[in-house]
Amino acid sequence: MQPPLTKVLQCHTRLHLRPVSALGVMLLVGGALLFSAGVLAEEAPEWPKGHYPLPEEGDVIGEVYTVETRQEETLLDVAREHNVGYEEIRRANPDVSIWLPGEGTEVVIPARRILPPEAREGIVINIAELRLYYYPEVAEGETPRVETYPIGIGREGYDTPLGVTRTTMRLENPAWYPPRSMREEAAERGDPPPAVVPPGPDNPLGDHAILLDIPGYLIHGTNEPDGIGMRASRGCIRMFPEDIESVFDRVPEGTRVNIIDQPIKVGWEGDTPHVQVYQALEEQEHGMSALLETLALLERNSGEASVALNYEQLRELLDSPDGRVVALEPPPVPEPEEEMVEEGLGLYDLLGVQQGVYDAVDIRS
Repeated sequence: MQPPLTKVLQCHTRLHLRPVSALGVMLLVGGALLFSAGVLAEEAPEWPKGHYPLPEEGDVIGEVYTVETRQEETLLDVAREHNVGYEEIRRANPDVSIWLPGEGTEVVIPARRILPPEAREGIVINIAELRLYYYPEVAEGETPRVETYPIGIGREGYDTPLGVTRTTMRLENPAWYPPRSMREEAAERGDPPPAVVPPGPDNPLGDHAILLDIPGYLIHGTNEPDGIGMRASRGCIRMFPEDIESVFDRVPEGTRVNIIDQPIKVGWEGDTPHVQVYQALEEQEHGMSALLETLALLERNSGEASVALNYEQLRELLDSPDGRVVALEPPPVPEPEEEMVEEGLGLYDLLGVQQGVYDAVDIRS
C-alpha cells in the first residue's frame, strides 16, 4: 500500500537533514553544475547551417568538416543538406561519384569562408564563388550575424550584371513571362514557349521571387535545384527553394544588393592572413595584376598589422584556385650567406677582391 502524501514528504525531509560528508558535498555540487551546464546547452539555440555570428575581429567564418553518405544519397543531396552548391562539393570531393557515392562514403563539406571585402550590410553576391551573403539588421542586444547561401548565376553569354542595386518587390507564387529572346530562340527550334507560365512545378522561378532595381533581374527560387552552384540561368540569381523561402519575409524592400566578381578574397584570423582563390569566370590566368591586387587587399585588411608573406605560396594559390581558405605561411628563413674570408687570404688580398667588384660595377655602368 502506498504511504500517504504527508509521510512521503516527511521521509524526504528526514533525508535532507542527514549529515553529508565533504565528499558528498563535492559530488552534489559537481552534479548540480553538470546539470546546469546540460540545461544551458539544451537551451542554447543551434545556428542554422550557413548562419554565423559576425567575427568581432577578422574575416573568417565556418569550418571544414566531413559527413558520411546515407544509402541511395547523391553527392548533390549532401551538398543541399549542408548549404553547399554543385561546384563547391565537386571541388572538395573530386574522387566521389556525383550520383552513386555509396553508403558510408566520407564527404568533405567546404564550409570555411572568408567574408567578401565589401561593406557588411544588406546582400552581397559574389558571382566568382557562386554565393550570396546576407547581413540582416539585428535588434539591440542581438548578435550581429551573416547568412550565406549557394546560388546559381547567368551562364556564358547571359552574365549576371555587376554593381550596386536594391530590392524592389517580393512576389510569392509568381508567374513567369519568358523573355523575348527566349521565345524567339524557342520559336526557331519549332517549340515556342507559352506567353506566361503560371505558378506551379513547371515555373522556373519557384515559389518566391525578389525583384531587383535592374529591369528583368531577380533573386528567385527554382524548380531545378541541381543547378544551384552552377552557371545555368539567363542572368538571374537562383537559390534553393528552402533558402529563398527562409529570407523572403526578412529582406525588406529597398535592401542594398551589391553584386561583385571577386575571385580572390583575403582576410585575417587573429594575426594570420588567409587567402581564398576561385577560378575567374572568364578563365583568365591569375597573373601579376592578380598578385598585386591580393597584396593590396591584404594591406587594406591588415590595418596597423604588418606581416611578412610567403610569395611563393601565394603564387601557387593563385595558379591553382580551388576555393579553399588557406593560411599564408611566413616566408622561408634565408640561408646564411657564405663567408668571403678564405684561408690564406690576407687583408690586402680581400681589399683587392672588393676593389675588383667595384671596378666591375663601374665598367658595366
